[in-house]
Amino acid sequence: MALDTYRRKRNFDATPEPRGRAARRTGHSYLIQKHAARRLHYDLRLELDGVLKSWAVTRGPSLVPGDKRLAVEVEDHPLDYGSFEGTIPKGEYGGGTVLLWDTGTWEPVGDPHKGLKKGHLEFSIDGEKLHGHWHLVRMPRKTGESRDNWLLIKGEDEAARDAGAPDILEERPESVKTGRDLDAIAGEMPGWSSRTGRLKPDPPAAPAQPAPKDGAKTAGNAAVGKTATSRTGRKSAAAVPLPDFVAPALATLVAKAPGGAGWVHEIKFDGYRLEARIDHGEVRLLTRSGLDWTGRFGPELVTALARLPAETALIDGEVVVETGSGASSFSALQQDLSEGRSDRMRFYAFDLLHLDGRDLTAETLIVRKVALQELLAKAGDDGSLPLRFNEHFEEDGATMLRHACRLSLEGLVSKRRDGRYRSGRSKDWLKSKCAERQEFVIGGYVRSSVSAHAIGSLVLGVFEDGRLRHVGRVGTGYSARMAEELFRLLQPLIRDDSAFAERLSAQEKRGVVFVEPSLVAEVEFRGWTGEQHLRHASYRGLRDDKPAAEVVREQAGTGSEPMGGKPMADRPMPASTVTLTHPDRLYWPEDGVTKQGLADYYAQIWRFIAPFVVARPLALLRCPDGITEACFFQKHAWRGINKAIRQVPDPKDKGGEPLLSIRDLDGLIALVQAGTLEIHPWGAPLGGLEKPDMLIFDLDPGDGVGWAQMVAAARAVRDRLEADGLTALVKTSGGKGLHVVTPLAPKAGWPAAKAYAKTLADAMAAEQPEDFVSVATKAKRNGRIFIDYLRNARGATAVAPYSSRARPGAAVSMPVAWEELDRLAGAAQFTIANGPARLAERSADPWEDFRVAAVPLPASKRKP
Repeated sequence: MALDTYRRKRNFDATPEPRGRAARRTGHSYLIQKHAARRLHYDLRLELDGVLKSWAVTRGPSLVPGDKRLAVEVEDHPLDYGSFEGTIPKGEYGGGTVLLWDTGTWEPVGDPHKGLKKGHLEFSIDGEKLHGHWHLVRMPRKTGESRDNWLLIKGEDEAARDAGAPDILEERPESVKTGRDLDAIAGEMPGWSSRTGRLKPDPPAAPAQPAPKDGAKTAGNAAVGKTATSRTGRKSAAAVPLPDFVAPALATLVAKAPGGAGWVHEIKFDGYRLEARIDHGEVRLLTRSGLDWTGRFGPELVTALARLPAETALIDGEVVVETGSGASSFSALQQDLSEGRSDRMRFYAFDLLHLDGRDLTAETLIVRKVALQELLAKAGDDGSLPLRFNEHFEEDGATMLRHACRLSLEGLVSKRRDGRYRSGRSKDWLKSKCAERQEFVIGGYVRSSVSAHAIGSLVLGVFEDGRLRHVGRVGTGYSARMAEELFRLLQPLIRDDSAFAERLSAQEKRGVVFVEPSLVAEVEFRGWTGEQHLRHASYRGLRDDKPAAEVVREQAGTGSEPMGGKPMADRPMPASTVTLTHPDRLYWPEDGVTKQGLADYYAQIWRFIAPFVVARPLALLRCPDGITEACFFQKHAWRGINKAIRQVPDPKDKGGEPLLSIRDLDGLIALVQAGTLEIHPWGAPLGGLEKPDMLIFDLDPGDGVGWAQMVAAARAVRDRLEADGLTALVKTSGGKGLHVVTPLAPKAGWPAAKAYAKTLADAMAAEQPEDFVSVATKAKRNGRIFIDYLRNARGATAVAPYSSRARPGAAVSMPVAWEELDRLAGAAQFTIANGPARLAERSADPWEDFRVAAVPLPASKRKP
């Protein structure tokens, strides 16, 4: 019987626990009981087949995706146990205090019986404390173990929290039944308190009054009308003259975005901060230090600002250039400025300091933003004007930052909702970043090894107590044009001696041409070495709007916990013994990605890519001189191949050339040294070449296919795979398409795998011929998606997860969660530049359970 073990372990004459019985009804109740026995733990119980399936979660549930909590499977409990709260006498099984910590309902994803059997139960919870998507993953039983150990893991969704957020166990320790804590329950009957008698639930709290909508007029928060009203409610005095310039409010760098109703959050832009001054039709654009840059951004922006219905105004904002992914790019802005191009520039306005004789700096932020939004709306913009209102968000800061980073944005600026406008740096405005990034002073350069009139790297520093301290070099991030322009700008600044306060080592000064420390570079990097030098730095552009003397080290980090619990910037990076020749050779000339930059990228993401490229046959796309020169596909060795790249005989082609493979980071960096810009592994490991361990469906869009159509197609493939009991994962291709990948238990051979994939593709093409084709003929693809199943044959390959692509933009093939797809702009959104930051900011790896989810190819679907 289902409850025999439960009853056998208990003496119901001594314990108040219910004897219970298996119920016939079918329900979906869920609960967690906090149990202070020999060790405090939390008992997770899910109703299934008339009993409560139960696990003892040793450290309790965590809301941080990827945070694995040991869950020991225990005996089934009766449904009556779902309301139990009390004390089990010492000496009895489970002796200690039990608190009903959470209750609600649960819903399995798929068949729960199959999930329990295969060792991966996926489900959602709707409780009083816990919500959202969860996983229970069974671990292999070790010798001597009598019980199955599982891992309880929170899924990635809106209910998830990052690692720095409050712990739900500490935040909500009380009983959902009686409101008591463990100490209050110990020794008392359930529902009874020695101080108050029988406990009754508290009456429901009165609903909180919602915060006024932006623009709503309330006491102390009125939208600015013709007569400005101060925070005290008094009308302003006579008109205030338009200031020449107001020093901007500056944000303080923090580790984590703040939460709470008192904050609003705006996307952090990657451009030039400007103050737009409008005085009776005359427009001036002023930098953060008050310099007049009106002529630098073309006539369109000035004309649009002059059209605003205001006699006088001061508007705080930022001018940006947005890339195809929708993210602002400082490098693209600088490129447009150097080319005299202004058609892509946009001015995002986020604050209003003065309007028609009224000083608004004493008003609350929300009041100022309402007035700004109304002013911009009156311009009658049909989308053609380069003016944008910078919307804000009122969701939790940690959630907003996580979404911003996953979309490869720079970060957030969080502002106090009721704050006045304060010039200078304060804690009313806080900035949190997706990657570490700041300005550095250029103290020297090293010549390019491939061009006599270009720089190969810049030597950087920061000021400390008026002295320039050396912080290392940046050797990637330059396009060919940037490298030549920097060389030209630095020639008049050359000096004989070093401007750095400390003496540089022989290695640090080798090849350096020292310059006057007057130019400022913006650099993105992945943390600091033990010697306090920049790690994995990438150049983003010159900052001629900030004096070099003001450049100091910013102290706060990125503020996010990555997959694995420790910020990627602070985690020791693996080192390679392979030497790169000509490390400043540009592999992606227009994107400024050098050989060294590609090697740095792979060093940072090594632990993610390794399971998909190590000990597998590899096909390589090599472009030794970069993507603008000759590229060729290569499956076999070449003269002078590095020993870190292994050559492995093909058992079915004993007289042929050996296959290529790598076994460690040295092998991967050796591929970079050889100009490998794309890595295409087989779908089977060297140890089992005849039985694939994954299926790959490459969805290739024809002309006229939009992103929404691509996403729908990927989900349609997923639905068919899941209907057959298989798991479907998805990744961007780094080009135009999506790859749906299924982990397989290596049981079936290549013919069966290919036949299954072909059957699925043919079925979709037959049922929806207007959307899909399953033949490779390009003429038939217009407006349709080719479901490429041919990747599933022996010797066929597909680009590896996390591999770079030899295309403009330096995109990478990136694993993503299914719920992310709608938020992406396209399949090339993730790049060598932003990929590591995305991985660092994710709290869970969407492909973490790749091998755990592997099951055999359905026997009924195989065709020999």
